[in-house]
Amino acid sequence: MPYRGLILDFAGVMTTPIGRSSQAWCTKAGLPADAWRSTLEDDPVGRALYVELELGRMTQHAWNTGTAAILGVDAEDLMGRVHAQVRAVPSMLEVARQARLSGISVALLSNSYGFEPYNPYLETGVWDLFDIHVLSGHEGIAKPDPAIYALTLERLGLSANECLFVDDHPRNLPPAQSLGIATLHATGSDETARAIANRLSLTLPAAVPR
Repeated sequence: MPYRGLILDFAGVMTTPIGRSSQAWCTKAGLPADAWRSTLEDDPVGRALYVELELGRMTQHAWNTGTAAILGVDAEDLMGRVHAQVRAVPSMLEVARQARLSGISVALLSNSYGFEPYNPYLETGVWDLFDIHVLSGHEGIAKPDPAIYALTLERLGLSANECLFVDDHPRNLPPAQSLGIATLHATGSDETARAIANRLSLTLPAAVPR
C-alpha cells in the first residue's frame, strides 16, 4: 500500500543535531562539553525537571531557572542560548514540501521543550510545513508512550500501515512498529532525506544533496 502519511520527529531529523549546538555553548560558557546532556539525562534533579517540561507541566521560564541553578549559569533564555546554532536541514524541508505536493499528509510528532521565550519550531522555520502538529507539551504524553503515536494517527485520519515515521532515537521506533507504522531511523540529515524520498517515491530537486 502506498504511504499516505509521513510522521516526522523534530530535533535531529528536521534540524541539525542539538548536541552540536549544546557542546559549543558549554565550551563557551566554561563548562565541560557534555554538561548540558549530562544535566538533562543523568542528573536526577535535572532529568526530573526536563520530564516536567516535556510533558507541559512546567513552563520554559521556570525550567530555565531550575536548570540554570544546576549548571551555575544565567537563567535568561537558557534554552534559546543553548540552541542558538540549531538550524533546519534544507533537504528535510524539501522532503516535507514534496510529500505534501504529492498528496501525502505530513505530521510533526515531537517531544517538545517549551515554547516561550524560545519556540524551536518557529525559530527554525519548520512549523508551516506540517498538516498537523502533535507536541508532548500540548498533549501531556511523550514518545515512546504508544498513546502519542495513536493520537497522531487519529489526527491524520489514517491507518498505521499507511504511514512512515522517522525519528533519530532508536527507542522511539518500536512503539510505532507495534502499532503497524513503518519506521525509519534517521542517522544523517541528507541521507535521511534521500531514504524518505525513496520510500515515498518522491523526486527531490537537483539542488538538494543526493
